[in-house]
Amino acid sequence: MAAEADLALIPVPDLDHPSLYINRELSHLEFQRRVLEEARYENNPLLERVKFLSILSSNIDEFFMVRVAGLMQRIEAGVQEIGPDGRTPAETLDAMNASVGSLLQDAYEFLRKDLIPALEANRVRIVDFAALHSEQRAQLDAFFFQQVFPVLTPLAFDPGRPFPHISNLSLNIAVALRDLAGLERFARIKIPDTLPQLVPVAGTGDSGVIDHEKPHHELAFVWIEQLVMANLRHMFPGLEIVKAHMFHVTRDAEVAIKELETDDLLETIEEAVWQRRFRDVVRLQVDAAMPDEMVNFLAEKLEVEPPSIYRVDGPVDLGRLKHLLHADRPDLKDKPFLPYTPPGMGTNEDDLFGLIRQEDQLLHHPYESFQPVIDFLRKAAKDPDVLAIKMTLYRLGPKSPVVEALLEAVENGKQVAVLVELKARFDEESNIEWAKALEREGVHVVYGLLGLKVHSKVILVVRREGDSIRRYCHLATGNYNPGTAKLYTDLGLFTCDEEIGADATDLFNYLTGYSSKRHFSKLLVAPRNLRQRFEEMILREIEIQRGGGQGHLIFKMNALEDGPMIKLLYRASQAGVKIDLIIRGACCLRPQMPGISENIRVTSILGRFLEHSRIYYFQNDGSPQCYLGSADLMPRNLNRRVEVIFPLERPQLIRRVRDEILQTYLEDQAGSRHMHADGTYSPKARPGGVDCQTMFLEHRGEWHNRQDR
Repeated sequence: MAAEADLALIPVPDLDHPSLYINRELSHLEFQRRVLEEARYENNPLLERVKFLSILSSNIDEFFMVRVAGLMQRIEAGVQEIGPDGRTPAETLDAMNASVGSLLQDAYEFLRKDLIPALEANRVRIVDFAALHSEQRAQLDAFFFQQVFPVLTPLAFDPGRPFPHISNLSLNIAVALRDLAGLERFARIKIPDTLPQLVPVAGTGDSGVIDHEKPHHELAFVWIEQLVMANLRHMFPGLEIVKAHMFHVTRDAEVAIKELETDDLLETIEEAVWQRRFRDVVRLQVDAAMPDEMVNFLAEKLEVEPPSIYRVDGPVDLGRLKHLLHADRPDLKDKPFLPYTPPGMGTNEDDLFGLIRQEDQLLHHPYESFQPVIDFLRKAAKDPDVLAIKMTLYRLGPKSPVVEALLEAVENGKQVAVLVELKARFDEESNIEWAKALEREGVHVVYGLLGLKVHSKVILVVRREGDSIRRYCHLATGNYNPGTAKLYTDLGLFTCDEEIGADATDLFNYLTGYSSKRHFSKLLVAPRNLRQRFEEMILREIEIQRGGGQGHLIFKMNALEDGPMIKLLYRASQAGVKIDLIIRGACCLRPQMPGISENIRVTSILGRFLEHSRIYYFQNDGSPQCYLGSADLMPRNLNRRVEVIFPLERPQLIRRVRDEILQTYLEDQAGSRHMHADGTYSPKARPGGVDCQTMFLEHRGEWHNRQDR
């Protein structure tokens, strides 16, 4: 309440005016343009540029499955609610369709005119099946009959057989046939993603033989659909192949869970995930050469309106380009590196608990190894003095060593309690399987909370030490997934601080039992106290600035979309507080507007690693406070998720995050893009200046070896 009273005292012109807010969906698409720019960026290794184009395609798929689908649901329901930027759902959808169309056109043009020629110049070719010589075609035909033909299932459509179900994100061939009576027939062939999407050609060059003695022999591939279409006559013997064209379907993947009406969340989510594959089609992609009558036929059967139909001049589903990354061409990829392992964390003999008792430990991934987190769990599982392990799991990945450690802990008689968030979008099925596996072995598994998604990243280890109990915690900005820990930038803290340990205990009591506790000593927990505490700390910077001090905020996050937080940042800027925002993705705030946000600078950094860490730094009149955690400043994070933001207590760690991490981001000259008031971004600079991710790689481990740390 005090924060609300203070807010009322700050002069506000009209900070609700739609002109001050960028549409969040269009801002997300602006982020996708930056991903495309990474693919265009010639300083990136060539196959990494291919990777970014593949990522763009996957991102657009998800954008349609979630964001476009959500808007279409609202329009269908007659919702006319106007967003902060003044657009209705229908107006937003129209603007999005235009933006996506332009973006995809640019992506395919880049593939044709720039990327394919660059690959060919480096002896990596994607060739047309028809251009191969007879020996190569024979080799590929043999592969088709041995590996592909047995997997394919043609599905016919006629009066006796209904139009086949087209699954989400499936790659399909629409085939028009003519039988002996002259009647036209339709069939659909799905190309499973279990097949190689780019089939290697065994012989290349005039001789048809690869010379393995050359430093970089030529690699050639054909798209799987070309191989299938070249052999359609074997799938429809006795019929004439009139025409065949590719299409790709994207369905609504938003899982609406009526949690308040269910007594079994696991069963409800399993059913919702199953139903996802049958939801409405929100996009139909077809190859550019598909005749109008075939497009209209598919659109009618799939119930797709013209604005949701996209013709593409090139291979359907660019996400499949990721298969080129398996090519044995290390010279065209990022150089591998070995993450740094800090002293005392590298061997089984290291006393990790003793190291944490000595002082809090901060790890910066992927530059510093994620292995100590796994070792922390493994040591806890084996240590006879450890009594209990509790943790939250959001995205695990396959063959999880985290699960292995938890199962070992159960075998060793520890009390193990895990909250597995079943509602983690697109990981629901994986998480359901992990939850069942853990439960079968005796782990206490909680599936989530009604109405809330648990997004926090916390481990609590309870250990007996002499006559007392000590609680060890690991708190993080990223998931407990060793795979993504090599690709995402994140921060993780080991601590045995008594108050943080007590807060973690209260948090798990809230997650696994019944608790209405709202006060936490040091942790900021959404939806309980996170918004209120952030408001109070921003207001404090305003008062410091007005009192003659130097207010300064540095926030690093994935996205900024929350209207009340944006308004408060505008007010801080109006008061003269310096605000640096490092935002990878969507940003609905407009920086550099006179009288509103001229003290706000917004920077977006994309590079080799996905910037995933969330850091919130408050200058606090020379007594800085720094918080890390799982939450972005978005309505869902602040209102509808269980998030944990945790403080750094050691002054040395605060200085490290401010001076060696945040400052390096802010000084980036090569990988950063600066946002303009109209929502566009400056182009990525040419190489030559500071590149923050390169700096972190080159100097990894230096902080841990400094004497003054």
